Amino acid sequence: MIADISIILVALLHVYFLVLEMFLWDKPLGLKTFRNSAEKAKTTKVLAANQGLYNGFLAGGLLYGVYLGAEGVQFKIFFLACVIIAGVYGAYSVSKKIFYIQATPAIVALGLTMLTV
Repeated sequence: MIADISIILVALLHVYFLVLEMFLWDKPLGLKTFRNSAEKAKTTKVLAANQGLYNGFLAGGLLYGVYLGAEGVQFKIFFLACVIIAGVYGAYSVSKKIFYIQATPAIVALGLTMLTV
């Protein structure tokens, strides 16, 4: 149960990323969050929306795994691994802060999930 709750929290985090990147990228919260100028946000809005969509896929996969229960453990592990890889790459290519925001919660959730297998 604790593992599934942690997975749901990771999924909700990615729903939040989806909203930020798809709908708020060029709004005050999006500009502040990503430290963008209005001009840069305007030119990168389509790319950000695409990135947000991928975050939605991650959230959907995680939630589907939770929905499947014990039979969904492969979904949970796969999508948590995807989140971790994305967080590691983001930390490498953009900001180390991404590792703590994105990868660390997924690492915790994966650890808890592996304890239930």
